[in-house]
Amino acid sequence: MYHPYFRGKQYELITIRETAGILKENGFVPVIEPVKQSLGALNKTLSAIKDEGGDAVVVVNPFHGDHADNGDSISQFLMVERGDYEGIRAGILLKEETSLAEAIECCNEHAEHPIALIHAGFSHGKDLAGALGEQIASMKSLFIDGRSSKLYQRHFATGQRVLLRDGFKSRRNRDYPPVEFFSDLHVTYEDEGMGGFGDFLIVGDEYRETGGPAYAVAIHITFIDDANDGVMNIYHFVSDRQDTPTDPAGKFGEALAKLMAVLEAENNKIFESDAIKEFRELSARGHYPGLGYVKKLSMKHHIETLANYFAQAE
Repeated sequence: MYHPYFRGKQYELITIRETAGILKENGFVPVIEPVKQSLGALNKTLSAIKDEGGDAVVVVNPFHGDHADNGDSISQFLMVERGDYEGIRAGILLKEETSLAEAIECCNEHAEHPIALIHAGFSHGKDLAGALGEQIASMKSLFIDGRSSKLYQRHFATGQRVLLRDGFKSRRNRDYPPVEFFSDLHVTYEDEGMGGFGDFLIVGDEYRETGGPAYAVAIHITFIDDANDGVMNIYHFVSDRQDTPTDPAGKFGEALAKLMAVLEAENNKIFESDAIKEFRELSARGHYPGLGYVKKLSMKHHIETLANYFAQAE
């Protein structure tokens, strides 16, 4: 059903490990694009998924990060470390510059693994589908929204199909509005002819190797608006001070106070997730855990919010 797309940075992998049980229980399948040379943290994350009996997709030819030029070490890792676990699919990223020959070769190299095709601008869909033939029925196709046509998607209709849409509008922290629309795909993915949906959580598809100095600190919190057909919106709680990169701890306190004010309001629509409970504890203690940790809590809350939405729908 839900396929959150992660780049394999430290706190993104920690998020997956800490929510492995929730992911399994709800049939959620994380997609991981490794961006760091070392695969130790990825191995630890996949172990957590395996321990829960869950599923995941690992991109073997990343577009970003340390493996962008050569993903052979990821392929070798999957074959040696994870070859005995069928819950891990080899994700093949089909980019605009990917040739038909490269796509077929990559599929053949991972024929012993379950495969997920990630369609991201590839233009040879008909020919690839013809070359793969009946194999498509056992494959999963993840279409990044806006990078393939309906006609293109039709060629992969026999397998499970998932639509990935980036709901996070990346800006400078100081430029975020207090609240805005995030997505309705969790409600409408079947109307799109898909068997599942995905997003890039509260990080977005835009990739940055490292963040710059934090002139403003922002906490991004998604919520379901039941009064508006169940759409998902997102709060951006931004610090008051935004002119210098000093005192990130104090600025986090300013942003956190705004989150606490919304949580205490009568019309609060934010799900009381475990992540929100931890935000409350941080507020009570006056503790600043670091920006990476804050982002991890926001990602965990996003996953918990969607899990609660589907649990309530049942």
